[in-house]
Amino acid sequence: MQRRPIGRSGLVVSEICMGTMTFGSQCDEPTSFAIMDRAFEAGIDFFDAAELYPVPPKAETVGVTEEIVGRWMKTKPRDQVLIASKITGPGHGWFRPPVRGGVTAIDRHQIIRCCDQSLQRLGTDYIDLYQTHWPDHNMRYEETLGALTELKQAGKIRAIGCSNETSWGVMKSLWQAEKHGTMRYDTVQNNFSLINRRCESELAQVCRQESVGLLPYSPLGGGVLTGKYNDQNPIGGRFTEYLENGEPRQQRMARRFVNERTIETTCRLKVIADEIGVSLATLAVAWSKQHDFVASTIIGATSVDQLNESLPAADLVLDAQTMERIDAIDAEIPNPMTEDGLRRL
Repeated sequence: MQRRPIGRSGLVVSEICMGTMTFGSQCDEPTSFAIMDRAFEAGIDFFDAAELYPVPPKAETVGVTEEIVGRWMKTKPRDQVLIASKITGPGHGWFRPPVRGGVTAIDRHQIIRCCDQSLQRLGTDYIDLYQTHWPDHNMRYEETLGALTELKQAGKIRAIGCSNETSWGVMKSLWQAEKHGTMRYDTVQNNFSLINRRCESELAQVCRQESVGLLPYSPLGGGVLTGKYNDQNPIGGRFTEYLENGEPRQQRMARRFVNERTIETTCRLKVIADEIGVSLATLAVAWSKQHDFVASTIIGATSVDQLNESLPAADLVLDAQTMERIDAIDAEIPNPMTEDGLRRL
């Protein structure tokens, strides 16, 4: 497992990160422990959580994922594990976050309070990477960054990042950090995959020129890029549940990921994966980590077997011909996900 720096923070992490958003919902605690043990055994030292997890977000389960990760951390040397977590930001019309009564402005009061609560659930005295889960463009960036700087000075966090942020938002934050002498975001965690390649344009340029590392989430397109939705919606699949029983927001999200264009793209990618002798999951993760602006690709799993499908990507470098074939599919079916969730910001 290779390791890469994240921004200018000085932190170096495994180029594959273990996402934990299913821990406490689709995965019970023993299964979550088994997944994290296997990831750690494979060389993954970077684990991403959030106060809002597990998903789908529910008031009764908020914070459960951090608690599970915290109990697991007690079985490992703390300085060999890098933990990322997030403070919930505004729902931007997608949903009302089930924390703090839905009042989720990212101001100083909320940031200090939420970090302390995450530290308690994680059972640790510091978080390696603390991120804003959704941006708050109504809040002054200097207040947000100032509060995060206070946490750094208090020894409670080591580096900061943002998530689901626009290119404008990242640049605005960097300008304000320079202007006011605060910490700067070293990472941006956005949706990026073979069915959502929007990050390759403006955001990639921001990351390269400003030394901000992209942490792609959902490199498997929410499971679509494993091929399990190719013939029919699988029983037990997250998007199957959303489409059949979800609220309007969840149904809309599922249709973004599961549609004729994403399925056709996946079918064509499977031909390439079969010809080079790897699984679709391995192909998708390898493609993600092969970008120069990517710091660490976040993978998810609901079982050890699922995790094992992604792990071979750590040793796989796709050759130029394979990358060209992948690009040809994108040229014929551009932007198969009709949106990436940032239009409302």
